[in-house]
Amino acid sequence: METSEQRVKIAVQKTGRLTEHSQDLLERCGLKLTRSKDRLFCYGENMPVDLLLVRDDDIPGLVSDDVCDLGIVGLNVVEEKRLELQSVGRNAEFRQVFALDFGHCRLSLAAPDSTKYQGIQSLNNSKIATSYVYLLNRFLKSNSIQAETVFFSGAVEIAPKLGKADFICDLVSTGATLEANGMRELDVLLESEAVIIQTRAPLSNAKQALVDRLLQRLDGVLQVRESKYIMLHAPRSALAEIRSLLPGSESPTVIPLEGSTDRVAVHAVCRENVFWETLENLKAAGASSLLVLPVEKMLA
Repeated sequence: METSEQRVKIAVQKTGRLTEHSQDLLERCGLKLTRSKDRLFCYGENMPVDLLLVRDDDIPGLVSDDVCDLGIVGLNVVEEKRLELQSVGRNAEFRQVFALDFGHCRLSLAAPDSTKYQGIQSLNNSKIATSYVYLLNRFLKSNSIQAETVFFSGAVEIAPKLGKADFICDLVSTGATLEANGMRELDVLLESEAVIIQTRAPLSNAKQALVDRLLQRLDGVLQVRESKYIMLHAPRSALAEIRSLLPGSESPTVIPLEGSTDRVAVHAVCRENVFWETLENLKAAGASSLLVLPVEKMLA
């Protein structure tokens, strides 16, 4: 009989900008999920995999402590937790497996529009509000800046208005929130995106095999994010030019057309975006019957 210890546990953000993308990614890996009534847990129907829906800043700790086997979380949260553990003499017992290419943002310094700023030396003897204390302190130390770090758990952008800080250090995506609060971005400390992390604790052979299977599927989904499958007909004499026009294609398949000695069918997986201009250039080179299809998954 299957026990909870035999099921792979994945920590995912309960609510926020990564939640929908994370669950969609796992479903594209073939996982069918049923959500619990309290909406804190998702049960894998077709695979022994469960999702724990938690606060994003709890995810690295849950993976490091081997409560969960995998976690999907922002790199900013991962690095902040890593530095926090180092500060108390502990190692982060997780490793980054994949960057997932969603949830892009950056941890940046910002200030009110009226603040004069002439580079990071302007931070000396100032107060900087942030919820990323360890990342900010690392940045200040590496640049020999003497400044006071003021912890703010939310709405960091209002700290200067409250007289609590001169600058802030916070996540920036579009910059609209800063602009709405009369602030401007100054310097970037960290470029971030969603990543998947795995515990360093040894797993049973069966669980490790399942984790490897999930990660292989995940890699297959990630490989084809922008990929398209192109099919076309072309004269043999145009093959060299057509190959050069196929974006991100390594080696297309060339198939003789029945009843023709000088025309072939070309099939190719293109790992880059295929634009209308690409198709128009292929047609100008002699291609016809062009067909572009999305690629949902692929195993190397």
